[in-house]
Amino acid sequence: MSKVIFVVLDGLRYDTAIAQLGYVYHLVEKSKAALYKVKSELPSLSRPLYEVLLTGTPSWQNGITSNQIVRLSHNQSLFHLAREKGLTTAAAAYHWVSELYNRAPFQYLEDREQHDLSKPIQHGKFYFEDCYPDSHLFLDAEYLRRTYDPDFLYIHSMNIDDTGHKFTSDSAEYRGRTLMADNILALLLPIWMAGDYHIIITADHGMNEDGHHGGTGNAERDVPLIAISPAFEPGIYTDDYVPQLALAPMVCKLLGVDPTPVMTPIPIKGFDQ
Repeated sequence: MSKVIFVVLDGLRYDTAIAQLGYVYHLVEKSKAALYKVKSELPSLSRPLYEVLLTGTPSWQNGITSNQIVRLSHNQSLFHLAREKGLTTAAAAYHWVSELYNRAPFQYLEDREQHDLSKPIQHGKFYFEDCYPDSHLFLDAEYLRRTYDPDFLYIHSMNIDDTGHKFTSDSAEYRGRTLMADNILALLLPIWMAGDYHIIITADHGMNEDGHHGGTGNAERDVPLIAISPAFEPGIYTDDYVPQLALAPMVCKLLGVDPTPVMTPIPIKGFDQ
């Protein structure tokens, strides 16, 4: 089975993930998962980094250099590659993901829920309020998984990022929101693991103590990568950074699809490449 669940916890910095993702770290501690530290691409902004994660291309090359650039990607994404291989794709995600790969601009009256086998994201539930509850978002994703049995399921939550902007990353609210995400994952991960999914958990960018991101600081760029998959040797591999550009070709390998010519496969310790 080569089915992948790719979870992006928007705005989650590395040190907060290690301190607050209690159940997820439990899996690392008990040799059920591999832990890495990723250095995000620049700018450390959401829309540019969605493109990085899903196409494996840097901003200077793909042209998605700002959150204000609203257009379809010019690159083939993981959704495109999976669909062309005859695989089923699905996403429960912020509406910017739909704008990058299905239609731009987002049509609020039509694009909230999408089911079109000709689109890169064949089954989608998209939200457009940053405060849309993570509890609802993960249940949207679980509905898609159970109903459409996708080979590639992309799950993108926004509450950690939203809370960091409102209260900064050095706040009880930010840490508490991360704990809540861990509690949701503690309910779902055992189900997904029993289903033999390759599970990837990461973040697009972090958050600094002023409640911002976009710059070059470690708080804004250092994010976690947790891999729960037989393709990874369990362990802690945080002595060196994993480049964020490595994630898209890594997911290609897990899905059994060829990376695009513009992706750069990068060796990852403990990963059977």
